[in-house]
Amino acid sequence: MKHLNKILSIATCAIVVAGCEVEPVQTLPERKFELVWSDEFEGDSGTAPNATKWTYDIGTGQNGWGNNELQTYTNSRQNVLLDGKGNLLIRALKDNAGRYTSARIKTEGLFSQKFGKVEARIKTPTGSGIWPAFWMLGNNIRDVSWPQCGEIDIMEQKGKFSNITYGSIHGPGYSGGQAITTPYALQNGRFDNDFYVYGVEWNETKIDFFINGFLYKRILPANVPGEWVFNQPFFLILNIAVGGSFVGPPNANTPFPGTMSIDYVRVYKEL
Repeated sequence: MKHLNKILSIATCAIVVAGCEVEPVQTLPERKFELVWSDEFEGDSGTAPNATKWTYDIGTGQNGWGNNELQTYTNSRQNVLLDGKGNLLIRALKDNAGRYTSARIKTEGLFSQKFGKVEARIKTPTGSGIWPAFWMLGNNIRDVSWPQCGEIDIMEQKGKFSNITYGSIHGPGYSGGQAITTPYALQNGRFDNDFYVYGVEWNETKIDFFINGFLYKRILPANVPGEWVFNQPFFLILNIAVGGSFVGPPNANTPFPGTMSIDYVRVYKEL
């Protein structure tokens, strides 16, 4: 099957979690899952992602998508395309006038999932001001707005610190700078040098965050200083932002294009 050799060859790294060095070996209760949706990004080089699975956010958004981001999102093949080798590429670009473009694709209106396992195998870009992310929003966002809809950030990174990733949730009373978040740091390695599998396992009692199958954060309803808004369907999002309140602006040394390579996205239901 596609990617089996890649999955088996993922390097095992020592990890620093909350200041303590641990090895990524855990014994967890066995849970069985069944694949219900996936995109393996097979297709000809330079073509668009599957339109039956992905749609786009376009433009600059209000106040830089709420984060003072600098990019304009497009559906151009310059910003989002298949590489012909089984990967989706999302590319943040800077033009000669100093303007930034990127892409933000989503499954809103096409696919959503309530509970289960959601994961993607991704190689992220690096550089100050670069903000790659794999995340989810509640299906009811157009009715109740954000953060009441809930947000689950499976992966977001500050390109300036390419050995650190974050898993976070946002909801009413704990959003933006008050989000519940945990950093996960590689002791020996960088997320821009190799593919890593970022995932969550999620049900009505908890949200677990994983890197390469290692559970590094569990969030329970009791941990939330407000309403638990995660017992509903969520849709998927992949994007690279440029600048914004989380990462700060790019600088003269930020490499462009900044490319996020996505090997696959897979969604499972628990049996």
